Amino acid sequence: MKLRRTPNEEHEPENYEDLPLDYSPSLFTSLERYLPEQLLNSTRIDKASFMRDLLLRYSPDTERVRVLRHKEYRDKIMSSYQRLHGEIYTLDPSSFFAPSFLGAFSRKSEPNFRSSMVESYPGIFTFEMFKPQFCEMLLAEVEHMEKWVYDSRSTIMRPNTMNNFGVVLDDFGFDSMLQKLVDDFISPIAQVLFPEVCGTSLDSHHGYIVEYGKDRDVDLGFHVDDSEVSLNVCLGKQFSGGELYFRGVRCDKHVNSDSTEKEVYDYSHVPGHAILHRGRHRHGARATTSGHRANLILWCRSSTFREMKNYQRDFSGWCGGCKLDKQRRQRDSINATKEILARKAAEKTLVELASKSCAE
Repeated sequence: MKLRRTPNEEHEPENYEDLPLDYSPSLFTSLERYLPEQLLNSTRIDKASFMRDLLLRYSPDTERVRVLRHKEYRDKIMSSYQRLHGEIYTLDPSSFFAPSFLGAFSRKSEPNFRSSMVESYPGIFTFEMFKPQFCEMLLAEVEHMEKWVYDSRSTIMRPNTMNNFGVVLDDFGFDSMLQKLVDDFISPIAQVLFPEVCGTSLDSHHGYIVEYGKDRDVDLGFHVDDSEVSLNVCLGKQFSGGELYFRGVRCDKHVNSDSTEKEVYDYSHVPGHAILHRGRHRHGARATTSGHRANLILWCRSSTFREMKNYQRDFSGWCGGCKLDKQRRQRDSINATKEILARKAAEKTLVELASKSCAE
């Protein structure tokens, strides 16, 4: 049996959090919409087995080894790690969120969302998101995780290839909480603010904490995220520096192209406040010059958008480089047309002059 080319958006996928899987449960939930019709009504175990076999079959040997090691790592955490603040592993909007952020969801509409945010720069939205108590509890939990890793002589898996410090929250059991945050809050906002890149929904994520300061990472190089939409929330603590700098949205083809003056934007972190932007919005972080800064990063992904990108042949409407290319082609086309018309006009004039000369 083969997967569907396009997802069944009307199908409500299962939750696979409680099953012993080789891959992230959210991946199974996302992939389920692509199952052939005859499998959609099968049992959850049968669907999980089919998807697991499919993923293992098409994964390179190195990827299979990585997946198995990651599973062993997660299994060890789940069996041995004792949570410090168990209550923050389940999403509680009234305890987590600032009133202004919650108020934006009294009615899920564009005016309501925009009323609680500031569009600091086109496509970059900032807003107050977390209560101070939640930030403090999450930071304490991360410190507790790091102590457990040290005491148990484990090797912690870092968030990505660019950060040498930080914790992947999904590995420590935050996967369900963060996916609910995506489903109930970030996805509705993104569908309004970024409809061109989030598809019908954001259906998977990668959530982690990064840390900057003395004996931590100092800055972060220029890059794009592996996401359609990225949420970055400053948790604290006391620090100076660490500003984000943005330099335009780019597709893969134009990711290393130059920026224009209009694409330059800098942002200074405020504890409890979030910044929401396209994952392909190129950015980096300047040096944290003093203190300790910690941020929650949530890469939100859309399987629909990623499938659509496979069929793209021309310009990306959301890419600044593609727009410049299109404008350049249009300008060249107009100039070429003008040259042709001017040449024809000149030829016509010469013919008329020649005819007039012969007549005389």
